[in-house]
Amino acid sequence: MKAVTITAIGGPDVLQLDERPEPKVKEGEVKIKVKAFGLNRADIYYRSGNMGTTEIGRIPGIEAVGELVADPSGTFSLGQKVVTVMGGMMLARDGGYAEYVTAPLNNVLAIDSDIAFSRLASLPQSYLTIWGALDLNLHIQSGESLLVRGATSAAGLAAVTYAKARGLTVIATTRDTTRQKRLKELGADYVLIDDGAIAEQVRSIFPDGVDKAIEVVGAATLKDSMQAIKNRGEVVVIGLLGGSTTLEQFNLLGDLPNSVKLSFFGSGTLGSPDTPPLNDSPLNWIAQQVHLGRMPDITVEVFPFENIRKAHAHMEDNRAFGKRVVTV
Repeated sequence: MKAVTITAIGGPDVLQLDERPEPKVKEGEVKIKVKAFGLNRADIYYRSGNMGTTEIGRIPGIEAVGELVADPSGTFSLGQKVVTVMGGMMLARDGGYAEYVTAPLNNVLAIDSDIAFSRLASLPQSYLTIWGALDLNLHIQSGESLLVRGATSAAGLAAVTYAKARGLTVIATTRDTTRQKRLKELGADYVLIDDGAIAEQVRSIFPDGVDKAIEVVGAATLKDSMQAIKNRGEVVVIGLLGGSTTLEQFNLLGDLPNSVKLSFFGSGTLGSPDTPPLNDSPLNWIAQQVHLGRMPDITVEVFPFENIRKAHAHMEDNRAFGKRVVTV
């Protein structure tokens, strides 16, 4: 089979299209013929050596969509449209940058929608992470207000579109004034230009603060985001776009507002006993909403398999905001 491998630690040029043996299915796994896969920042971090140990020769990728071709357990039907995400892909096993991939049963979800694979590939990692953050941690409800801090990332865009579809009022932040219009097109009710301190701007719109917030930037803006939350509101952290993982001189009395809850959702728990089964997620509903045009498609670029280096270069250059997809 054709597969992309990492030949060394470095830039996009270390990605190489190789011939590799098709993976064998082990007990508790299925085999998928990959039709497309989404690109993620984690892929860049792993390739460049900024995500622990990078195994040379590894096939990268933490998500893929395609057709099921083998399932010894009989859980799925052969030929069924499926998505897979996480489950050790790229880190403990080969990932989705290949014509075929094997995945643990718990990390595979059947998709009923007629949505095209190239559009479906934008959904699994981003929207399942948002499901975990907004539904499992924040327990969002229609009519609430949500601050999306770092809205132009793929996860941030997924948060904006999903929260809006669920009936929330959405406040999105961006550092780039040219991205305001697109964020509003995707569902943001308010767009704030983020200079690192937006709590006062939020409270000029919602004097008591917003109900909830999803923090994609991370430690760099977390303290300010918490200041924008109303009494008994909640913040969930899912990303570290700001780079730092450490809160410097965090004052429990001054920096953590009274009664505001703070939590973290990591997508690494998807498919594990720590998270409800993927069948409980709204991904099928989301796929159908996107297919019918009732939710915006956050796909920004689609690349053929042989242009994987160009795809990574575009992702690193931030030439457009949205989810990038590779078709196989």
